[in-house]
Amino acid sequence: MEHTKILTNGINMHIASIGSGSTNTILFLHGFPELWYSWRHQLLSLSSLGYRCIAPDLRGYGDTDAPPSSSSYTVFHIVGDLIGLLDSLGIEQVFLVGHDWGAIIAWWFCLLRADRVKALVNLSVVFMPRNPMVKTVDGFRALFGDDFYICRFQEPGEIEKDFAQVDTTKLIKRFLTSRNSRAPRIPKDVGYKGLPDPPALPSWLTEEDVNYYANKFTHKGFTGGLNYYRAMNLSWELSAPWTGLQIKVPTKFIVGDLDLTYHFPGVKEYIHNGGFKKDVPLLEEVVVMEGVAHFLNQEKPDEISNHIYDFIKKF
Repeated sequence: MEHTKILTNGINMHIASIGSGSTNTILFLHGFPELWYSWRHQLLSLSSLGYRCIAPDLRGYGDTDAPPSSSSYTVFHIVGDLIGLLDSLGIEQVFLVGHDWGAIIAWWFCLLRADRVKALVNLSVVFMPRNPMVKTVDGFRALFGDDFYICRFQEPGEIEKDFAQVDTTKLIKRFLTSRNSRAPRIPKDVGYKGLPDPPALPSWLTEEDVNYYANKFTHKGFTGGLNYYRAMNLSWELSAPWTGLQIKVPTKFIVGDLDLTYHFPGVKEYIHNGGFKKDVPLLEEVVVMEGVAHFLNQEKPDEISNHIYDFIKKF
């Protein structure tokens, strides 16, 4: 595994990469609270099949720069970072793979620069077409109330104080091992410190894995990742010209049936009753993995690698 820094869009971005050549490149985009490391299994397995695999620490995370203002974390900034990354590496087109926030960024990458994407495999978070009548965070607040995690993440510094009262290792374990498929609500008077201790680690996550994340977040803090949530309404304002646009990239979507995002109101109906296919007309496959939760690329690494390979090898 090679680790390098690339100057792109005004920031230094850390990337992990393995494999060679520029014609068959896979770009992996992680979510919150994660790092390039979430793709460690896929990087190894897909590079062994002849692909050049690249996984950055996204803006605000790990060894990549973290601009201080939340207004520097719109989807346009993040997609801009990635276009600059590909340009600096001389890569014309990629297979794109995203999970969680990385999936949201991947949808936007395909909306804005479909010319740079051969095919997309997205995990966990479905495409969310822009609602011109309601700002993103306001919509979540109306659905779930002020205690919903995305709403609790909005006030700068507030949730960071809450996180600081919990050992970072324990916090990472709580996030990665959660199998609660209900929408997460964190009442202010309870906070993350009031949540029960995580159970013993599952077989797919080691103490070494947890420590890798914990060390990076202890050093970096969580503000960079939280700023993606804080820029949601700004992204909504700036993205008005793209309202109603379809995603015209060949797509495969994978979600676990225990994933909290799969249980958001209306999501199952959107996926299975034709709405998703209407917005993403080149949606070729939808896979719902039984008994699998949110961090599916780590929980079921071999299956996810196979799902990715089975799709992208056609192109």
